[in-house]
Parts: sequence; C-alpha cells; structure tokens
Amino acid sequence: MQFAKWVFRIAGAYGVIVLAPGFFLETLFTDSLHPEFYYGFLGVGFAWQILFFILASDPGRFRPMMIPSILEKFAYAAATLWLFLAGRAAGSVLLGGGVDFLFMVLFVWAYLRTGRPAAAA
Repeated sequence: MQFAKWVFRIAGAYGVIVLAPGFFLETLFTDSLHPEFYYGFLGVGFAWQILFFILASDPGRFRPMMIPSILEKFAYAAATLWLFLAGRAAGSVLLGGGVDFLFMVLFVWAYLRTGRPAAAA
C-alpha cells in the first residue's frame, strides 16, 4: 500500500503545482471568450488533486475511487493525443497528456497492488 500512497501523493502535488498558477494566468492561456470553461476546468482539476491526497491517506479504504481517477487521467491523455494527431494541439500539450498517461498507468498499478480491503471483523 505504500506504493499507492506515494503515487497518489505525487500525483496530487504535481497537479496542484501545475494547476494553481492557472488561476492567476487566464490571459496567458485563453482568449477570454468563455472564462467559465477555463475556470471550470481548473476548479474540477483542482478538486481531483484533493481526491488524490485523500486516496493517499488510506488507499485500501478508498480503493474504489481509484477507478474514476484512472478514467480522469485517461480522458486528458486521450484528448491531448487526439488533438495533437488532428493538428489542433502543440507538442507541449501532448507532453502534458503524456504525464497524465504515465499517472494513469501508475494508478492502474496502484489499484492492482492495493487489493481489496480485508472484511471488517
């Protein structure tokens, strides 16, 4: 279970470091046509980082939440790959998707290594 704790701690810390500055850099990343999408994305993304910290606190107990966490990482990795292949995203965006793909693989590994929690006595 130590593996899962570290994986989710690192994922949460990485996400906070990457996402938090975005709350102050809207004009750098968007044309401001729909700021609700921009801040909505950041807010939802930030909420997932909190979930990763919660998962790290007790992976066995919160193991079922690893499944949507895996899907969250898959969604961004797949979207960035698709957009890159369609010529609609730069390589730097694909790099971010690659990091999410790596975390997705680590989350699957953590899920498999964690196993089911023992039944309450």
